[in-house]
Amino acid sequence: MAAAIDLAKLGLRFQNEPFIVKPNPASKSTILTRAAHNLLSSQSFGRQNRAPRRLCTMCSMIDQQEKEQVVEEASDSGFTKEESSLIDALIGVQGRGRSASPKQLQDVERAVQVLEGIVGVPEPTSSSLIEGRWQLMFTTRPGTASAIQRTFVGVDSFTVFQEVYLRTNDPRVSNIVKFSDAVGELKVEATATLKDGKRILFQFDRAAFSFKFLPFKVPYPVPFRLLGDEAKGWLDTTYLSQSGNIRISRGNKGTTFVLQKETDSRQKLLSVIATGLNVKEAIEEFISLNQKVAETELELLEGEWKMIWSSQVETDSWIENAANGLMGNQVHTRFFILDVQIVRPNGNLKFLVDIFLGFKFSMTGTFVKSGTNTYDVTMDDGAIVIGPYGLPMEMETKTTLEIIYTDDKIRISRGYNRILFVHVRIDGSEQK
Repeated sequence: MAAAIDLAKLGLRFQNEPFIVKPNPASKSTILTRAAHNLLSSQSFGRQNRAPRRLCTMCSMIDQQEKEQVVEEASDSGFTKEESSLIDALIGVQGRGRSASPKQLQDVERAVQVLEGIVGVPEPTSSSLIEGRWQLMFTTRPGTASAIQRTFVGVDSFTVFQEVYLRTNDPRVSNIVKFSDAVGELKVEATATLKDGKRILFQFDRAAFSFKFLPFKVPYPVPFRLLGDEAKGWLDTTYLSQSGNIRISRGNKGTTFVLQKETDSRQKLLSVIATGLNVKEAIEEFISLNQKVAETELELLEGEWKMIWSSQVETDSWIENAANGLMGNQVHTRFFILDVQIVRPNGNLKFLVDIFLGFKFSMTGTFVKSGTNTYDVTMDDGAIVIGPYGLPMEMETKTTLEIIYTDDKIRISRGYNRILFVHVRIDGSEQK
């Protein structure tokens, strides 16, 4: 009886046709399959390749003049075409590169090499554009870099900065990890010397934690004076944008850094999602900034997508929490994690969900466009997968999905009960 009440709280209601499950209604597999339908009711799928800065061909319902207007407005972002390509490659990369797939690393490295091969600021260390606070967006080989990288760089909920001040009586380069506004930060400082127009020589000499709840700084437990040459290094700036918004640097340990002073609206949204605070407000702001894109006709975009946030919150009901997990709530779930959501060009869909200990839940179905930004989806096959084996679960359900915003890297959608979802694309392919 209690389980039935919990399921009722989930709001497992469907449009047009009832949800049919053939196994024993009292079995655990039935409960799992019903919970999985909440995943279907809340998921959404991509559309046309439409990045906020470089839009592709709009749908046939928009005339050419309207297309050009949208492209012009979306391109006015302060980034060149090549810089925008790098930003596109960074969208969806987690842990600032630590958790990146080989394809994501390849895409970023290719975009980095393109920028390094064109003319930026000729002698970046001599330019005032290099001065100031830079946000670290990506780094390679974090396991072999500095102590601050090894410890904190791969944590998305932290924000990592590098401050460069060379035109003072005490030139310095500092690495800063901001834990949160409420907690505080760690700052590791180094003296800096210019070798030439691209290279900065540095030597770490002091570091401290600054906690909001303490009236004094806590020393960072690294004896820099005793480290000798280990505390020394160099940093080459291989690209500095003419706008002063993007910098690429390579360090003496073979590490590549991508840093930005200004981030685009998608990066700002993903940064907020990483903190888990005020995400709904950030989504509303993002949609407002990209209103022209959001108002165009939305087309399904094939590819593989991963859930990174949902407005559904954890409750005291273990069944409801399980359903949250099946919906892919990375922040709150205790049980299940959505692996991938696959949209194929022939109108087929597939969901793959990690359950636990190698168990996966798979659902397949089809989609048909039903409106400007809605799709009728039918899921009619499911299975519990264990390695090469599967336990079939006959199922059939129909529902409607709404897309609020999408481009070739990120999408925002609304499912049953007006739950919001944010996905990032993980297959690295591009819409043709």
